[in-house]
Amino acid sequence: MKTLRLDAVSHAFGARGVLDDIELALEPGRTLALVGPSGCGKTTLLNLVAGLVPLQEGRIANGFTRSACMFQQPRLLPWRRALANVALGLQAQGVARAERERRATALALRMGLAADDLRLYPSALSGGMQSRAALARALLIEPDLLLLDEPFSALDIGLKAELHALLLAEQQRLGTAVLLVTHDLAEALRLADEVAVLAVGDDGGRIVWQGLPLSAAAPAVRGDGWVARAQTRLLAEPVVRAAFGLPPAAASAVDDSDGVDASAARDGASARVLPLDSGRRRRHAC
Repeated sequence: MKTLRLDAVSHAFGARGVLDDIELALEPGRTLALVGPSGCGKTTLLNLVAGLVPLQEGRIANGFTRSACMFQQPRLLPWRRALANVALGLQAQGVARAERERRATALALRMGLAADDLRLYPSALSGGMQSRAALARALLIEPDLLLLDEPFSALDIGLKAELHALLLAEQQRLGTAVLLVTHDLAEALRLADEVAVLAVGDDGGRIVWQGLPLSAAAPAVRGDGWVARAQTRLLAEPVVRAAFGLPPAAASAVDDSDGVDASAARDGASARVLPLDSGRRRRHAC
């Protein structure tokens, strides 16, 4: 079965450690979200998986054969119209122009772009339209692994929710595995089957908490109420608060007045707390 697996991955830029002893696994159709403070190595980890940064230490076994990336900036080619940008991956695969434009148009329309938008250059598109085009470009090649580096961070809440729904629908259709980097805990909890929280240690970023704070249905059917409760529960975890530089939570910080019993809420949930100071003596995997 196709799997992405990281074993004992560490990385440094010069003398500065960026990642320390990372072990993860990701299977088809599932989403793993990486969250943590700035400087904890999230984007470096994504770049290592993408092959954009050479691996220094450890092992990355990527059994997926068709990867695509979407970054914080849409990175559309300014000299190409929107349709040609969406179709870029198929052009690289040698798909005939008429066929790639047909497929690109169909997917772009599903992503919420209008036919007239596809004739415009990126400079004439709004930020939201550019993000739709970038997502369509990434999904058009039907990737089995999608690498997302904060692609929705600059969008307003309504557009972000719409693109979340579009992403989940395409992921369900294609069975794509998704590795998501985000600063937004709510976004991670809404989209991911598993969340890994990184903290900055002496030798670089390490995973200190992994799982989901509450039992959950599939991401596509999670409501706002569940996301809010899960975020409250996650931020009550001492290691998570420490990772983000937050003060310890008061005993009453986790409010179960919404009717969710604290012990019952964890039934079916799966989470691991991993001490930051354990160094290389302790390993962890999804």
